[in-house]
Amino acid sequence: MRLNSFIHFRNCSSSASQPFFSIATHTQLTASSPCFSSLIHQCTPTKNLSDLKIVHTHLVKNGFCHLSLGHKLIDSYLKCGSMSDARRLLDEMPEPHIVSWNSVISAYASQNRSGEAVELYGRMVSEGVLPDEYTFSSVFRAFSRLGVVLEARRAHGLAVVLGLETSNVFVGSALVDMYAKLGEMRDARSVCDRVWDQDVVLLTALIVGYAQKGEDVEALEVFSDMVRKGIRPNEFTFSSTLVSCANFGDAKVGESVHGLMIKLGYVSAVASQTSLLTMYSKFGMVKESSRAFNALENPNKITWTSLIVGLIQNGKEETSLLKFRKMMRSSAKPNSFTLSSVVCACSRLAMLDTGRQIHALATKYGLDWRNYVGTALIDMYGKCGTPDQARSVFDALVEADLVSMNSMIYSYALNGCGGEALDLFYTMRDLTSLELNDMTFLGVLLACNNSGLVEEGQRIFTYLREKTDIKVSSGHYACMVDLLGRSGRLVEAEMLVNQVKNPDAVLWRTLLSACRIHRAVKMAERVWTKVLELAPGDEGTHILLSNLYASTSNWSQVIAMKSTMRDMRLKKGPAMSWVEIDREVHTFMAGDFSHPESEKILGKLGELIRKAKSLGYIPDTSFVLQDMDEDKKETSLYYHSERLAIAFALWRTSDKTTCIRVLKNLRVCGDCHTWIKFVTVAVGREIIARDSKRFHHFKNGSCSCGDYW
Repeated sequence: MRLNSFIHFRNCSSSASQPFFSIATHTQLTASSPCFSSLIHQCTPTKNLSDLKIVHTHLVKNGFCHLSLGHKLIDSYLKCGSMSDARRLLDEMPEPHIVSWNSVISAYASQNRSGEAVELYGRMVSEGVLPDEYTFSSVFRAFSRLGVVLEARRAHGLAVVLGLETSNVFVGSALVDMYAKLGEMRDARSVCDRVWDQDVVLLTALIVGYAQKGEDVEALEVFSDMVRKGIRPNEFTFSSTLVSCANFGDAKVGESVHGLMIKLGYVSAVASQTSLLTMYSKFGMVKESSRAFNALENPNKITWTSLIVGLIQNGKEETSLLKFRKMMRSSAKPNSFTLSSVVCACSRLAMLDTGRQIHALATKYGLDWRNYVGTALIDMYGKCGTPDQARSVFDALVEADLVSMNSMIYSYALNGCGGEALDLFYTMRDLTSLELNDMTFLGVLLACNNSGLVEEGQRIFTYLREKTDIKVSSGHYACMVDLLGRSGRLVEAEMLVNQVKNPDAVLWRTLLSACRIHRAVKMAERVWTKVLELAPGDEGTHILLSNLYASTSNWSQVIAMKSTMRDMRLKKGPAMSWVEIDREVHTFMAGDFSHPESEKILGKLGELIRKAKSLGYIPDTSFVLQDMDEDKKETSLYYHSERLAIAFALWRTSDKTTCIRVLKNLRVCGDCHTWIKFVTVAVGREIIARDSKRFHHFKNGSCSCGDYW
């Protein structure tokens, strides 16, 4: 190598900010191709773009850039991250080698610049350069991302003409993958069947395509054929096959695929294990899902999240939170999907303190601003009875979307904030570009329902039916029937049900519930028969009518109803309430004194009853739905589940600034509602109760529902 004294090489310890050679003023420069090749090679590992451009300059001066070193320089530019320089050099070259074309097309495809990849491929073909298998593998990927079927088929035709479709499994796999992503599964299968030497990549691409298209039977058939032919599945084959097993709904097939995974040693593969956990969760096989998870040596955040989500989907919210705590103690860091899932668990359990801690974690990791985490937090705060905090999260979102707005309206609806829900609804409708959907109207109608806003609800329902293209669902009708029925407009409510072409059992049962509130026995009996025609074994319908008879002291009919329920083996579920104290959930049932601290709870309850009576509380025994003496009726009211839960919470907590939060699985009775109002005055504490319908915020002797619920 002879570069005279004008190029001085620096040693390897020189500063990265300086080029490893310097160029001084010079007279005559001569160099060899190996010399420049070596310099290009030295620039690439350090990704020193400035040095590379100096080499490029001298290549031009020495006449090498358009010859054998051009493709090396393009490759080095690409590895240094300078796509623009690579493309500029390619455009300057009079006759680029196929390797240079392929390098730039592949780089475009890898960087999701599919349009430029396709444009360059078209120019390459028009200049008479025949593509090879590497060209097609990149450009097929670009076609699938652009969704251009016609252009994809033209390129496919050229691959056929060049004899690459059936003879080259590399091209065949790219074609199958392209057609699968374009949703053209017939073409994908046709290509697959024509390839001479099928391999795992080719067949996996076909299985993935079928699984993503929801054609699970076909995916399982291809997997079965693959195993019969002796082609060993890989991790991604198992991953998509297990998805199809879950969708197909046959646990035995899924278990057999799992067995093959174990046999072939894929127990620790992340992608397949994630699908395995998801499959067992869909089948409700929680133990099997946990067993598969426990077999992992080092579960990552994906497998942790799959386990947690599966537990939540199967009603194991408390267990999911325990697993989340274990995840946090491990090296796995939760992502936004993990956090939104455990926030969902908190909302179902109304565990506000735990939800707040997870919110803090989301803030720490910078995830609380993301809409799916933010929406989950809005939902959680709403379902925990803190709509103000839900609104705070909503206002902090970078950009509120339709889902987050719907969640905020629903949070207001649950907490009886009808005015706030209407304000947000009209803002969405009149001041944003968001298109309202069925959930938007369902939320705002529920808000009107829980706040007794009959006229507003009617106006919105009319707007829904007459001014939008949204299909009015049974849920929308049920909200309106409940709104009219609870306000005493039973005739209008029944007329609305009759306007529905085929009213379902839910609609009739909603009207029956309104009849129960207003003790409209004749209408209730008529509606009851309608429900039974559609749902003969519905226990809730029998209970509603039985309770209506009891509230009107028609004990003979109550006995008859209970006899019918016994014959049908229908059983009324017990009234239950929950309260969280120091991160522990305590459960209470009406008349159940099995709690370890039962004696102290009853002592506190007696004290609360005496204080309430001294303030003017008079027990309303009409809410006792059993035929017994008045004294016994009064006593039975005292041991309703929500009263036991409130007495326990007040006994365990002395800080008057702490709000008591109680959940109940049934609707709170009228007498308990009155009693709780007196208790808030007696103890100077706020009490929030969430029943099966909504939240009640009790404070200073009044309730947020305005005694309308």
